[in-house]
Amino acid sequence: MSVLSKKNIIFIICKIFICSSTILLAIDVSEISYSGIHFQVQKNGISNTNYIVIHGDEETAKMLVKDHIKKTKGKAFIIKSKNREVPLGSTIVDPNRLFSNYGAKKALENFKSDWNLNELNDLLLNLEKNRNHFLSSIFPTKGGLLIALHNNFRGYNVNDELKKSQLYTIKNNQNSQDFILCTDIKDYEKLKNGPFNIVLQNKMVNNNNGSLSWAALEHGVRYINIETRLGWLSQQKKMLYYVESLLK
Repeated sequence: MSVLSKKNIIFIICKIFICSSTILLAIDVSEISYSGIHFQVQKNGISNTNYIVIHGDEETAKMLVKDHIKKTKGKAFIIKSKNREVPLGSTIVDPNRLFSNYGAKKALENFKSDWNLNELNDLLLNLEKNRNHFLSSIFPTKGGLLIALHNNFRGYNVNDELKKSQLYTIKNNQNSQDFILCTDIKDYEKLKNGPFNIVLQNKMVNNNNGSLSWAALEHGVRYINIETRLGWLSQQKKMLYYVESLLK
């Protein structure tokens, strides 16, 4: 092997190492919490698109977001749990039911019926007090996009959302458990002619279930939920890339 060839190889190896180090250094990792429910924050550059995984047992969504944020500018919020329900006070709750007072009360009563009234009210007040601060942390800048990634494995599918939806398009060749939920009519119009199931929910309801989609709609934030079956990483990746190709 010539000296020149050796130098070229060394140069290439060094460049790969430097590039890899640069990618790693670009990811700023921190943490935020909502009334003791902790989320890891991974930031890559500046963007008006944020991502969130809110259920700890949805491992496919976690895997996709952690990989995606290394290559794409934005912020990713990933719950620090391996379980669907997380501890809160003397019970456990679904963390995606805490973004309205009505939803939070139902969530707290779901696994515990014998509440001391003072303890329950204190928890509800604490959630209400911290809610807007948490939401302002995860919501993108004005006009930006919040993309939630979910996995289902208990029979939940797009048909469960149709009665709550203003518009929808269902594809015959798509599994009903894989769909995209929008809260902005303009986003829906851009996505509806593609290959995936799409639903639009852009009208607020009283006593909503406290999910993040309703909170985003209430605050005028463009929200997309990309829902797929647990384990279908390639499908969720295709859906994410499709959304970003048309909406970012």
